[in-house]
Formats: sequence, structure tokens, C-alpha cells
Amino acid sequence: VQLQASGGGLVQAGGSLRLSCAASGLTFSTYFVGWFRQAPGKEREFVSSITRSGSSTYYADSVKGRFTISRDNAKNTAYLQMNSLKPEDTAVYYCAADDGGGSRFRVDTYDYWGQGTLVTVSS
Repeated sequence: VQLQASGGGLVQAGGSLRLSCAASGLTFSTYFVGWFRQAPGKEREFVSSITRSGSSTYYADSVKGRFTISRDNAKNTAYLQMNSLKPEDTAVYYCAADDGGGSRFRVDTYDYWGQGTLVTVSS
């Protein structure tokens, strides 16, 4: 199983980025997908998650209204569209997959993790 996160980079405050998470080695449509982030010196935190079909999505309060999670099961890929970025969004962003059970908001719920992609937002 492999999750490949990409799309990170350097952007000015107020800008946008779209992260992608390409999955292989698993039946992608049977997995929940989550995005987490970890800033320097801080714990990894929940950002967003999406159900298997994409019918339901969840967001941390800090990103609600600015970030949008989506998925394309035909392409085995999940996305995180990030708009109105702020310097406090600077972090390494990780995608993760879970086949069910447990809280979508907890790091230890997820079975598989990508390698992370760095997002840096300058002020």
C-alpha cells in the first residue's frame, strides 16, 4: 500500500494550493481518507476527512470555509483544495487512509499514511 501526497509549496498569504493524495495497493473506494498536518514543534493535527463515497466531509474549525476535501475513486486520488491560506497553515500535510472504525479525527485511527508534503505560507 502506498499513499503519495503532492502539491505542496511556497505561497503568499491569501493564496491557494491543491494537494493530491494518490493511492495504490488498496481498494481505494473502501477507505475513508483524512488529511492531517504537523507544524514544527507541534503534534500532528486533524485537518479534514471524507467518507468512502465522498458523500460526507469533515473539517477542523481552523480550516472550515477555506479548505475543501474531495476524492475521485476512479483515479484512486483524494484532494485538498486550500484557499485563503494563512501563515498559520504552514506545516507538513499528510494524507491517510482507514478502512473503517474509530474516530475520523484521531491520528491512531488510520491504517496507512503518505510521506507528507510541505506547505509554507509567507506573510
